[in-house]
Amino acid sequence: MGVSGCGKSSVGAALGDHYAVPFLDGDDFHPVANVEKMRAGHPLTDDDRWPWLDILGGALSTGAAENGRVFAACSALKRSYRDALTNAAGEAVLFIHLDGSRDLIAGRMAARENHYMPTALLDSQIATLEPVSADETAARISIDQSLQAICAEAIGVIAARDA
Repeated sequence: MGVSGCGKSSVGAALGDHYAVPFLDGDDFHPVANVEKMRAGHPLTDDDRWPWLDILGGALSTGAAENGRVFAACSALKRSYRDALTNAAGEAVLFIHLDGSRDLIAGRMAARENHYMPTALLDSQIATLEPVSADETAARISIDQSLQAICAEAIGVIAARDA
């Protein structure tokens, strides 16, 4: 989880490969209207997000039931969004908050090609972000390191949760 450009898709896909389980990119579950709204430079509202979170949460449930585990990339910016995903999944969801400075993330977003989320929406995402709380099933990982280091840290968090 985290704001656009923090590396959710790259980390999620790498973790899915590591564990040989599916990776679900939350971007693929957005209704067309949401994608067009973001492409036009307009931030999503809670009303835009609820149906998307329900769909993605259902896919998490199905993926976990079929494969034992599944990874997904989702902004999950607010606690209420994380709660909605967990409720829709019907079981505990471990959220890994990929956290970094605005400058680092803006640089990554500017370097992306063929992505609908404009860098102009980064500030609205940062303003919406509610960092994970100590009472959530979550961990925070700094993205100011290599993809391999981020994944190694995430694998350590997962292993500790599995123990």
